[in-house]
Amino acid sequence: MPYSPDDFLSRHFQASGIDLKDKVEELTNLAVPPTSPNLPLYREMLMTVARMAQADRNRWDAKIMLQTLREMEYAFSRLEQFKRRRKVTVFGSARTHAEHPLYALAHELGATLARNELMVITGAGGGIMAAAHAGAGREHSLGFNITLPFEQGANATVEGSDNLLTFHFFFLRKLFFVKEADALVLCPGGFGTLDEALEVLTLIQTGKSPLVPIVLLDQPGGNFWKSALNFMHEQLQAHHYILPSDLHLMRLVYSAEEAVQEIARFYRNYHSSRWLNDNYVVRMNHPLNEVALLTLEKEFSDLCLTGGFHQQPVCESESDEPEFCHLLRLAFNFNARDHGRLRELLDFINLPQNWAQNT
Repeated sequence: MPYSPDDFLSRHFQASGIDLKDKVEELTNLAVPPTSPNLPLYREMLMTVARMAQADRNRWDAKIMLQTLREMEYAFSRLEQFKRRRKVTVFGSARTHAEHPLYALAHELGATLARNELMVITGAGGGIMAAAHAGAGREHSLGFNITLPFEQGANATVEGSDNLLTFHFFFLRKLFFVKEADALVLCPGGFGTLDEALEVLTLIQTGKSPLVPIVLLDQPGGNFWKSALNFMHEQLQAHHYILPSDLHLMRLVYSAEEAVQEIARFYRNYHSSRWLNDNYVVRMNHPLNEVALLTLEKEFSDLCLTGGFHQQPVCESESDEPEFCHLLRLAFNFNARDHGRLRELLDFINLPQNWAQNT
């Protein structure tokens, strides 16, 4: 019977008179409160580092591991102060100059998001990023900068503030762009913007990232995103590289007000979601009426592997987030594939006519 990595490592240290598992257990118990539900996770993290140390990887591998852990821990710590605040990540070109109509549009977007108590996340650079932050103001701005071989300064809104984080690795910066976002707004831009657009679409389409609104924002009369969508229709959808429903994951708008309205509609009834064992659980601000529940069974049964949709209160296994206990749940055995169709379902439960009358 093959040994697990932990068993192999433990046996290696036992041969030297050291029980590694006992040492890791001792260190974890010293550092972590005994009531923490994360204690097994921290124990496994330490075992992972110990395995790497025992293998004595090359210096570059070890530096990547160290820098990654440091950056993630630092970002988690810094972002804790903004927890539970809704945030919108805004992407767009750093080369958009202040006289361009898109600059003014991004500035208006930032201001409109801030008026609706939404924070604005950008890469902290110039162009669209600087405009969105200037419109939102420092209190409603978060900047995720990147260290580059040449000088890379942050825009004036977030520079020198606690609202600015600097990353060494692009992949970690991208992780936090998506992890912290309750919505994403994409303005026209270059390779970087297109990379970010396709990456977030891929993450949500494959279920690797939670479903959030993806808003494509262009100036009135602009055809940047319209041309991109035409390509997706004519090439990707027509050749069956994507499902027709995948195109429901994004919305094209031509004003800051429309962009914020699209985000607000998404959270009108939908609050958040999570997996619990084999069930996908949607938290809702308002219960659905009987007609709506019957319609779900008829129109969205293709999303269920087995059974149907069940409206229910919080269950014991969700006790880790007590602040959401008052929210009703819609639970079903989601097939975990059709996220475009899932977006259609969320649009359905967000319609006020589908809510129970006593809400």
